[in-house]
Amino acid sequence: MSKLIDLRSDTVTRPSDAMRKAMFDAEVGDDVFGDDPTINHFQEYVADLLGKEAAMYMPSGTMTNQVGIAVHTTPGDEIYCEVGCHI
Repeated sequence: MSKLIDLRSDTVTRPSDAMRKAMFDAEVGDDVFGDDPTINHFQEYVADLLGKEAAMYMPSGTMTNQVGIAVHTTPGDEIYCEVGCHI
């Protein structure tokens, strides 16, 4: 008998007790003001890992796509994507 693992989205998963405890125990701050130590550490880790000056966490692929488009275009530019694109 095989067990189905649902990887469609993180919204269909259920955190384990250990995951809930980790979230409860996590040191948090306001990321809008750069005060979240978890995000700050993660961004520093990724920048070091990739040999970059800095890194920026984005909570979704959709947000990342939109920022990427904004960085590489100017108002009035057009982009072309295939029909199944997530933009």
